[in-house]
Amino acid sequence: MKSNRRVFLKGSMAASAVGLAVGAGLLTPRAVLAATWPEKAYNTKGFDESLSDLFGSAGAPTESKDVTVKAPDIAENGAVVPVTIESAVAGTDNIAILVKGNPTPLVANFKFVGAQPFASTRIRMGKTDNVIGVAHAGGKLYMAEKQVKVTIGGCGG
Repeated sequence: MKSNRRVFLKGSMAASAVGLAVGAGLLTPRAVLAATWPEKAYNTKGFDESLSDLFGSAGAPTESKDVTVKAPDIAENGAVVPVTIESAVAGTDNIAILVKGNPTPLVANFKFVGAQPFASTRIRMGKTDNVIGVAHAGGKLYMAEKQVKVTIGGCGG
């Protein structure tokens, strides 16, 4: 019983110390990554415009077998469609997920620094359409796509 009391007291003291440090401003984040958020790319209504806003003048994406898109053939609910994008292109530093038929085509964007270019998430689709994975590597864009049939709309449908 005494050991449980000691563990509780040690944990309480540690939590109090961290709380005081945060309150005093001693523990603050060193980098704010949200400041580099490409807001314009997420608000653009067209596919080509979204890519241009996101990647600049990287050009049009070319089909590549090194980029894979894994998604269900049929999504019963368009509000939660599981999608996985992976790139085997050397030097991939960015992966974007787009759906042309969505009101705003850019669904997600992932940046990689020294990590394997692999992203898995759930996206929202308004209707049956192609899920497009775009990988940025060496100043060029590579893509793959897969059609997903949506039975119940997720973007207001």
